[in-house]
Amino acid sequence: MLKTVNIFNKRAKFDYEIIETFNAGIVLAGTEIKSIRLGKANITESFCEFSNNELFAINTYIEEYTFGNQFNHKARSERKLLLKKKELKGLLKSVQAKGLTIVPLKLFTNEKGLAKLQIGLCKGKKTYDKRESLKEQDTKRDLDRIKKAF
Repeated sequence: MLKTVNIFNKRAKFDYEIIETFNAGIVLAGTEIKSIRLGKANITESFCEFSNNELFAINTYIEEYTFGNQFNHKARSERKLLLKKKELKGLLKSVQAKGLTIVPLKLFTNEKGLAKLQIGLCKGKKTYDKRESLKEQDTKRDLDRIKKAF
């Protein structure tokens, strides 16, 4: 079992321009936390959506716990995110007015062992922006190779 779990959404930084980030708690049921602590989760295809002024993480995949028996959880289900009211209102306003999206960036466990989800208020990138980010990655990689050679 892993002590600290860090599961990243690598596509988020490529597809979106991250404006602001928040750390949110997750309401988990049953054996979900055990699977997360084993590192068996995936957030690359997930997104966040408001329903009745509450924020939910949709399409988050947490693999079924192998020793769960009949008390196991569903692998893909809506999971409620816990934020302060002020943060929720601000996010709702910006999503409705500016057309921004909320995307999970990182699933991790804190020092108390609780599962947290880092979400980002994001704006979608255009294809030319994606090309620019690829160029920056290539130049950074080349510079790192040159520095390593010296």
